[in-house]
Amino acid sequence: MFNYAFIIRKAVESDAPAIHEIMQESFEKYMRDSNLTEPLEAMTETVDDILADIRTKEVFIALIDGIAVGSARVEILPDNTAYLSRFGVRPAYNNIGVGIAMMSLIDRMLIEKGIKCVRLHTASRNKDLVRFYYGRGFYIESTTNDKGYIRALMVKEY
Repeated sequence: MFNYAFIIRKAVESDAPAIHEIMQESFEKYMRDSNLTEPLEAMTETVDDILADIRTKEVFIALIDGIAVGSARVEILPDNTAYLSRFGVRPAYNNIGVGIAMMSLIDRMLIEKGIKCVRLHTASRNKDLVRFYYGRGFYIESTTNDKGYIRALMVKEY
């Protein structure tokens, strides 16, 4: 029998370098899977940028046996909605439930805070991610080309 410890918790400042690694690995895969060639903002952020988000947003980190494998950031907005960004799982840990578990935790937190909906952007051509978000209750509200590729604005209402 194989046992392991799986934890999702709020990130602390000392997690910033590990979150930076997760972002590099997961967004490199995102770019490949979305057929993107131009660098994304997520790929150019620094550890200091991540520290700023840890101080101002709800930042979560997922760990398996102490190894940082996933992260997500949620910004609570003044209109009682939220924006989910930098949601990523290291490719070596894809398809084992890390993303689903993080999304479930984020849903519970947002519902407890009385948030009415959460939004996010994802590459509309990345069918695996679009399918993942549809499976979590999101729908496509609109698309935009503001970052040089077609991104879907996805919304989940509570």
